Amino acid sequence: MAQLKVKTLGGDKKSIDAKDGTIMMEALRDAGLIDATCGGAASCGTCHVYFADSSLAGEHTEDEGYMLESLADFVEVKDGSRLCCQVKVTEDLDGAELDIAPEA
Repeated sequence: MAQLKVKTLGGDKKSIDAKDGTIMMEALRDAGLIDATCGGAASCGTCHVYFADSSLAGEHTEDEGYMLESLADFVEVKDGSRLCCQVKVTEDLDGAELDIAPEA
């Protein structure tokens, strides 16, 4: 289990528990912190997050990279940007700090 420390768009800080092996989007969506409109297909950007420690963010998938490129016209894309629908929760993410990115 990983505990994620999430800062909302309104500046509130929440701690979310996410089971190892699940998709991060599910934990954030179930906690009411993101919409995840496309359900995990990396095609909408509503699950865009910023990892405070970009080394924890991991590598983008190809589709995710394309979506982040298209989001860059509307919102800031950072080194730690990820679509959390493409991030599998592992124990390495325990304590990870995330900011919910503004929607495009």
